[in-house]
Amino acid sequence: MKEISKKLEDISILIADESHIPFIPVILKTMSDAAKVRGTGISQRQPEYIKQKMVERKAIIALTQNMEFAGFCYIESWSNKDYVANSGLIVVEKFRGHGLAKRIKKKAFQLSRERFPNAKIFGITTGLAVMKINSELGYRPVPYSELTDDDEFWKGCESCPNYDILQRTNRKYCLCTGMLYDPGWEKEKEKAEEKNKPKVKTLVVKPVKKPTRNTAKMNGTKRKVKRKPANLLKINLF
Repeated sequence: MKEISKKLEDISILIADESHIPFIPVILKTMSDAAKVRGTGISQRQPEYIKQKMVERKAIIALTQNMEFAGFCYIESWSNKDYVANSGLIVVEKFRGHGLAKRIKKKAFQLSRERFPNAKIFGITTGLAVMKINSELGYRPVPYSELTDDDEFWKGCESCPNYDILQRTNRKYCLCTGMLYDPGWEKEKEKAEEKNKPKVKTLVVKPVKKPTRNTAKMNGTKRKVKRKPANLLKINLF
């Protein structure tokens, strides 16, 4: 157990590139094994598809200092880049239960926000741990009608053993929970906070002027004395 904890401390979460292509076989095997254990789908992908994600810098990989594979996730864009999905999140079994999935998911979320700042980020999952992570990142559970209607995305579910449920319900629901993050929610929150800010009122206070002796009047002359305008002090009241 101590050995695993030490390895977790040394794990790096990286944006995958061409140098990580040799890890594709173990990535696909880990995905397949995880899907069998769950009995529900991680969409099965071909090696060329994972390779493309690495080349495009749209994947996250977790590696130990000894270059041992620990976890993976990739980014997909749909509906003319209006929607982005963080898909295929997996962690090697011996590294599970120590927060590694959360670190990978956060990195994928950050990359999605950088590459597609105006896109809605979504996912479908049966994993309670993933749902919890998504909630912490600002996702909300939503019906499938609020997710992308891109047929290519839903074709990825064909390898899932529960795909017939999705077909029978005309893509209205399945065993997976749909979750969505909309960047527009942050803008709405900022507008609401700005609207609820207390209005600033300005109170003008004139300083008390000391009485001055009119020497011209005392000397019997009618010379006008030019008076300086009083300075005004403004105080903002919240």
